[in-house]
Amino acid sequence: MTKWVYRFGNGMAEGTRDMRDLLGGKGANLAEMSAIGLPVPPGFTISTAVCTHFYEHDCRFPDGLRQDVAKALAETGSIVGKSFGDPDDPLLVSVRSGARASMPGMMDTVLNLGLNDIAVEAVARASGDARFAYDSYRRFISMYAEVVLGLEHGAFEDILHDCKTRLGRLADTDLRAEDWLAVIAAYKSHVLDVLHRPFPDDPMEQLWGAIGAVFSSWMNERAITYRSLHGIPASWGTAVNVQAMVFGNRGETSATGVAFTRNPSTGENAFFGEYLVNAQGEDVVAGIRTPQPLTATASDPSTMEAVMPDAFRELSAISTRLEQHYRDMQDIEFTVEDGKLWMLQTRSGKRTTHAAVRIAVEMAREGLISRADAVRRIEPASLDQLLHPSIDPAAEKIEVARGLPASPGAACGEIAFSAEEAEVARMAGRDVILVRQETSPEDIKGMLAANGILTRLGGMTSHAAVVARGWGKTCVSGASGLEIDAKAGRMTVGGRVFLRGETITIDGSSGRVYAGKVAMRQPVLSEDFATLMQWADAVRRMKVRANAETPEDARQARAFGAEGIGLCRTEHMFFDEARIASVRAMILADDETGRRAALARLLEMQRSDFQQLFEIMDGLPVTIRLLDPPLHEFLPHGEAEIEALAAAMEMPVERLRARALELGEHNPMLGFRGCRLAIAFPEIAEMQARAVFEGALAAETTTGRPVVPEIMVPLVTTRAEFDVVRGVIDATAETVMAQTGRRIVYQVGTMIELPRAALRAGEIAETAEFFSFGTNDLTQTALGISRDDAGRFLRLYVDKGIYLADPFVTIDQEGIGELVDLAILRARKRRPDIKLGICGEHGGDPASIDFFDQVGLDYVSCSPFRVPAARLAAAQASLARQESRAGRDEATAGEDATVRNLLPSSLSAEPLATTAGATRS
Repeated sequence: MTKWVYRFGNGMAEGTRDMRDLLGGKGANLAEMSAIGLPVPPGFTISTAVCTHFYEHDCRFPDGLRQDVAKALAETGSIVGKSFGDPDDPLLVSVRSGARASMPGMMDTVLNLGLNDIAVEAVARASGDARFAYDSYRRFISMYAEVVLGLEHGAFEDILHDCKTRLGRLADTDLRAEDWLAVIAAYKSHVLDVLHRPFPDDPMEQLWGAIGAVFSSWMNERAITYRSLHGIPASWGTAVNVQAMVFGNRGETSATGVAFTRNPSTGENAFFGEYLVNAQGEDVVAGIRTPQPLTATASDPSTMEAVMPDAFRELSAISTRLEQHYRDMQDIEFTVEDGKLWMLQTRSGKRTTHAAVRIAVEMAREGLISRADAVRRIEPASLDQLLHPSIDPAAEKIEVARGLPASPGAACGEIAFSAEEAEVARMAGRDVILVRQETSPEDIKGMLAANGILTRLGGMTSHAAVVARGWGKTCVSGASGLEIDAKAGRMTVGGRVFLRGETITIDGSSGRVYAGKVAMRQPVLSEDFATLMQWADAVRRMKVRANAETPEDARQARAFGAEGIGLCRTEHMFFDEARIASVRAMILADDETGRRAALARLLEMQRSDFQQLFEIMDGLPVTIRLLDPPLHEFLPHGEAEIEALAAAMEMPVERLRARALELGEHNPMLGFRGCRLAIAFPEIAEMQARAVFEGALAAETTTGRPVVPEIMVPLVTTRAEFDVVRGVIDATAETVMAQTGRRIVYQVGTMIELPRAALRAGEIAETAEFFSFGTNDLTQTALGISRDDAGRFLRLYVDKGIYLADPFVTIDQEGIGELVDLAILRARKRRPDIKLGICGEHGGDPASIDFFDQVGLDYVSCSPFRVPAARLAAAQASLARQESRAGRDEATAGEDATVRNLLPSSLSAEPLATTAGATRS
C-alpha cells in the first residue's frame, strides 16, 4: 500500500531531512528535529505525492488517506493527552503548507483548528484564561474564513476596528473576554450573511477543509508567480503538516518569534531575531505588530534574553546545535507556551548575497564546510545584489523617517501605494518605491516591480523583509513615524505630506528614509567576496571573458576578473553622435571612392579604440568582430537626419533619400550584414583589419606586452565566405608588416550563429582558428523566433510548459544545444586545437554555463557586470563534473570488484579491459 502520511513527535519520526522531495522542507525538518530530541509539537505530514494525486484526479484525495490521517491524528492526541473533537479537552491543530523549496508566505496556513462554540469553553476552563480562548477562536474564524471559505480578510479587520472604536479600545490587548465574544459573534454573522451558511463547527469538517485549501493554495496566483520567478516546477507540489497547537498568546509567560543563527542581512556570526510576548506566529511574520529583539548590545528590558532568560538560553543552545547539524545558517520559528519552549520550524535561512558570501567564507574557515561547499552555496545570479549602490555620505539629504534596516542597498523612486500602481509605473519605465502599512503575499508582483520597499509596520523578520532579502531588493520596515492613506494616495511623516508619484530615497542599510532623490555611489566588493572568487577560480576549468567595446566597459570587466574580451562589437563603437555620421556616409556611399573617403575617417577612430582596449587588457586576449550592422540601425531616419547627412556628404538631399530607400530592408536581421558586407565591400574589412593591427602594435609599444588580436568574421554560412574575408585580413596583415617592419601574430576565426554554420563547422574549422558561438542569433534562426517580438508569447510558452525556460535567457539544450555540441565535435575533429567560446547572452546565465562546461567550451563571454556570476557558475559546473566523474569511478570500481570476485583466482588480479577514449559527461 502507498504510504501517504508520516508521523513525528515525542523523539520519534518516520521521516528524515533527506526526504524533502516527499515531505517538503518543513515536514522533513520537523521530522529531523524530532528525531534528534528537540522539543517539537507532535504531528504528521501528508506527503507531496498526495498533492500530485490531488491535481491529477480533479482535486480528489487518494483512497485510504482519510483513514491514515485519522490514525495519525489519534496518535498525535495520545502524545499530548488530548483527543481531536473532544468537547471537554480538545486537541487543537495547525495546518500548514511545506514545499520542498522554501516559498515564504506564498501558500496558506490555518491555526487553532478544532475550535467551536463548545470547544472554546473547554479551552477557557482548562487554561483558566477566557480571554486567551476567545482571542484564539476569533483568530481561527477569520483565518479559516479567508483561507478555506474564500472571504476577504479586510472585512474581518473592519469588524474588529469597528468593535474597538465602539468600545473605546486602542489595541487588541485592551479587549476583554466579553469584548472578544462580541467580535466572534460579528465574525460568524458576517460568514452567514455572505455565504448563506453557518461557519462550520464540526472539527473533522474543518480539518479536511483546511487540508484541501492548503493543497489548493499550491496553484494560487502568488504561488504561481513565485515559482515562475524562482524556477520551481509546478510538478513538485506541496506537503501538508498537521501539528498539535502550542500557544504563544497565553499571557505574559508566552511568546512567539523567529530567529536566525547568524544575521541574515550582514552575515555576522551572532544570534539574531525577534519575538512578541502574548502573540501567535502570524503576528510576527505578517508584521501587524512590531516585535522586540531577542538580544541587545546594551541593556534592554524588552529583549527575550531579559524577559524570558530560561527559554532564551535553551533557544540559543538549540540554534547552535541546529547550525552545526545542518552546516548552514538556520531560520527558526519557535513558540514559548507558559515558559515552555517549542520548535516549530527550521530551514536554511533566506539571506542577502552579502551575508551569504560572508557566511560561506567564515563557515569554511571555521571548518564547518569545505571551500568547495562554500563555492557551491552561493547562487551565481544573486551576485548582482553586491552591485547595488549605496547612499553617498557626502550627498545632501533630508531625513524624514527612520525604520529598520531590513534589506541593504539604497533605492530611489516615486511612491506607489499598491502592487498595481508599482507594476504600472515599472511598465512605463519609472523607478518605484512601494509604500505599504505592511506587505502581504498578495503584494508579490508589486514588490518585484519596485526598486525598494518601505513599510510602516513589521520587523526584520516580517514578510517584506524576508522576501526583499531573498530578491536583493532594498527594504526599510517598521518605519512607525509614517501615516499612510493608500486610498487618498498620501503619506504623512513629521507634518510633511508626500503624494503618490513623489520621489523618495530609502537606505536599507541604515533604515533611513529621505525626501527626494539622493546621490549614490557604486559599491565596493568585500574581502570575503574576493576570497570566495579566488576559491572559485581555483576549481573552474572554463575561462571567463567580457563583451566590451568601450574603455569604461573594459576597465569594469577587468575589475570584475574578466580574463579578456570575448566580443568587441565594432558597430557599437559608432552609435555616438560624433561618429555615426561617418558610418552613415560609408554605408550610403554609392561607389568605392566615397566609401574609402569615409573609411579613412573611421580608421583613425578605430585604431585608437583598439589600442585602448589592448592596453587595458594588458596582454589578455581580445576578440574583435568585424562590422556587423543591421542597416536599419544606421540609416538616417526622418527629414532632419537626412538633410544633415546630405550636407555633410555634400550630396543632394533627393539623391541621399533615394539611396537610403534603396538600402532599406524588410528583414534587416537576416539582410545585408556581417560577412556579406565585407564580401561586397572588402575595403571595410581592410580598414578594420588595419586598425586592429596598427592598434595592436601601438599597444605593444606602450605596455611592453605582446598582443595577439583575434579577428572574428560574423554571420558566415560557408567556408567559402570565411575564406574570402580571411584573404582580405591576411593581405592587410602582410601590408602592415611590410610598412612597419614588425611581425604581427594574430588569429582569425568566426562566429557560429547560423544553423548551417554549425552543421558545416568541420569545413569552416579547416581555415578558422577559433569559433565563438553567437547563441542570440543561433537561437533566433534555429527556432524561427524574433527575440524582439517574442515577448508577446514566450512567457505563455514557459507557463504552459512548452519551453522549460525562455530560450533567449537559458539555452535550449535539446535544440540549440545539440547544434553547439555537433559543431564542437566536427570542429575538433578537423582542428583538435581550435579555441571555442560563446559570446551570446547565454554566456552569463548559470544554467547555460553548466551546459557549456559539459560540452567542453574553452571560455564564456558576457557583459562586464555578469562576469562575477559567470566565474562562480563556471566553478560550480567544474565541481559538478568532478562529482560526476567521482561517482562514475566509484561505481566502476564497485563493478570491477564484483566481476573480479566472480573470476577464477588466477585471473582476479588482472586489470579489466577498458574502452579507449574519453566519454563526455
